[in-house]
Amino acid sequence: MNIQCPNCHSARITTRNRARKTAGLIGTVGGCVGGATGSLSGIEIGMTVGIVAGPPGMVFGGVLGALFGAVVGGTAGGLSGARLGELVDRRILDNYRCLACGHCFSLTVSEPPSY
Repeated sequence: MNIQCPNCHSARITTRNRARKTAGLIGTVGGCVGGATGSLSGIEIGMTVGIVAGPPGMVFGGVLGALFGAVVGGTAGGLSGARLGELVDRRILDNYRCLACGHCFSLTVSEPPSY
């Protein structure tokens, strides 16, 4: 798709993706916190598996279980946040910026007719 600036008709266009970056960061942090706090079962499993190595193994297994929960939660939160931010960028914000004149604009999305 060839996008042109509505101001100067230049084809030198870039995307800003501000909402996608922000929502992705918020989703990642929220997912990490939620994954770490909700990973009690991961800690229990890690401690159970680590019991073979004694008390140090239990601690190490518990920490690994919590980290695994944080990584999985952060990944899921980051992906869903980025998806939501992409939708905001596309529908609400002026996501495109002309490199020639600096004008910021959004594409008009033609809605399908409702019958």
